[in-house]
Amino acid sequence: MPAVRPNPAAMELALDDSLSGRRRPVRRRDGASVRLYVCGPTVYAPGHVGHGRTYLYFDVVRRFLEAEGVPVRHVMNFTDVEDKIDRRAAELGISTTALTRREERGFLRDLSALGVRLPQERPRASEYVPAMVAIGRALERTGRVRRTGEEWTYSPPPRRERENFLSGDELARHAVPEAGHPFPVTGGREFQLWKRQSPPLPSWPSPWGPGVPGWHLECFAMAERLLGVPVDLHGGGRDLVYPHHFAENEVALELEGRRFSDLYLHTAFVLQDGAKMSKSAGNLVLLRDGLRRWGPGALRWYLLGDRPRARLEWSDRAADRARAELDDLRAGVRHWVGPGTGGRGRAAAARRLAATVRTELAGGLRTDRAIAALRGFSEELGRAPAGRLARGERRAAIAALRDVEERTGIRLLADARANA
Repeated sequence: MPAVRPNPAAMELALDDSLSGRRRPVRRRDGASVRLYVCGPTVYAPGHVGHGRTYLYFDVVRRFLEAEGVPVRHVMNFTDVEDKIDRRAAELGISTTALTRREERGFLRDLSALGVRLPQERPRASEYVPAMVAIGRALERTGRVRRTGEEWTYSPPPRRERENFLSGDELARHAVPEAGHPFPVTGGREFQLWKRQSPPLPSWPSPWGPGVPGWHLECFAMAERLLGVPVDLHGGGRDLVYPHHFAENEVALELEGRRFSDLYLHTAFVLQDGAKMSKSAGNLVLLRDGLRRWGPGALRWYLLGDRPRARLEWSDRAADRARAELDDLRAGVRHWVGPGTGGRGRAAAARRLAATVRTELAGGLRTDRAIAALRGFSEELGRAPAGRLARGERRAAIAALRDVEERTGIRLLADARANA
């Protein structure tokens, strides 16, 4: 990854904040790095293209900021303590640790193959259980923790509008129930702090007996230690708005007196036959299968072809079309900048493309328009009567195309691998 160099003419990046409903700039405190916390996967099965789409958007966010000379401190957690993990490990006859480490390695390989810049920090929930116990005890001192059977839950106080995601029917609208992972879908505000369980299931000591922490405590514990709360930008898939991000924000409001994050970005689902693609439902296209069939460049082109808040109905035919469009663009670029220059083409065309991509990404992560600009540039190259760059134009044209590659992660130039 190239070093991040300060850019005195840096362009501001604005995103559609899920909490306020407004487009707001990404800010950093005191000239430090942008502190980016992205919720990672529950590692019990391979990731699918829906996961890939979410992490691509955050990859473009990071790429844009770093291209503007803004350093990014990027954290993504792994949830390796969860009921679904326990069930899957039992089905396979292996330990939960063996399962989670295997899937974690596979997920990172898939992200790397997709060209996603891996986070500098990748903490595991199992490493933060003592910190989660301390958070639970702090919440218990508020008097709003109660026991129901073998579970302890926290009930947040009323909040002013826009301190947290809306409650009641509006909040429940974000909820996405999944098989084997139930939670209230009626706008309930309580969330779990601790559940008693004993070996051979994963279990840690606590004031409430041996067991496991509630899922919603882990991201607060990790973000507080690794980045500090509030972080500058936080997000994940739209299904995390409620209950997960609602709950972790309640923890921050109670214990820190401020929101978990200054800005939230949530990405829409990839659908298969009209339903959310998910590991639990089994209606998915594995990310590694997609990489093998279409290649990372075409997957990026397809998955980034609409804005983060737009749902995508998966289509093999559309993925095929994305690959064909990218192949055409690469062939045109290869001819345009290749050996034997001396035509009438000008680097200004590549500079216009780079400026358009930069502007569209800066103004709300409009990846659809960035991809449309690439498509239009490909058509422009196909119409060019001279076909090649004029002498003396090649260096400037390549620099502009490199800038587009840097921001989108889509390789355009001839030194890209054939299937990249």
